[in-house]
Amino acid sequence: MPKVTIYNISGDQVGEIELSDNVFGIEVNEYALHEAVKNQLANKRQGTQSTKTRAEVRGGGKKPWRQKGTGRARVGSIRSPIWIGGGVTFAPKPRDYSYKLPKRVRKLAMKSALTSKVNNDEIIVLDKLNIWAPKTKEMANILKNLGIDKKALIVINGKDEAVIKSARNIPGIKTTSVNTLNVYDILKYDKFIITKDAVQKVEEVYA
Repeated sequence: MPKVTIYNISGDQVGEIELSDNVFGIEVNEYALHEAVKNQLANKRQGTQSTKTRAEVRGGGKKPWRQKGTGRARVGSIRSPIWIGGGVTFAPKPRDYSYKLPKRVRKLAMKSALTSKVNNDEIIVLDKLNIWAPKTKEMANILKNLGIDKKALIVINGKDEAVIKSARNIPGIKTTSVNTLNVYDILKYDKFIITKDAVQKVEEVYA
């Protein structure tokens, strides 16, 4: 079982925690990670793009010139796709890009992402993260104590408005809960900060 140091909000070491091999110690599957990220980005797409075909472009009802005898190429409409102002060939239309990824692949991808943070020494476990009132300065001091100078993802167990509001104005910092944790965010941020009780919840869900 991988062992990770536990810190308090002052940045002091207060113990160690053994992480589950089934969640934080598997063999990283890059294919599953790629599929999970691709799926998440596809599901985020709005799919609202729309361009007019030659049937939808205004005008072009009259044939510009007669078929034969002019010496020019034959043409039936000024709204042909090869003309300026014409329609678009195979024009993109609104569509739904989302699709469902198999549950087994999603679970494997999540475990692989969590394991990669342990392998790269990018995980920080906090004994607790208590902020009694929303104060950006207090959260900034906590991150400074932990030596965070890059993008970081803070994972808590449940929804704590004080923590969320304290972190939301700090550039490069995002707060999420175990229920909304996803592979894309884990890989996107340089540091993975998670509370001790959130670790236990993650292991319950994905073990």
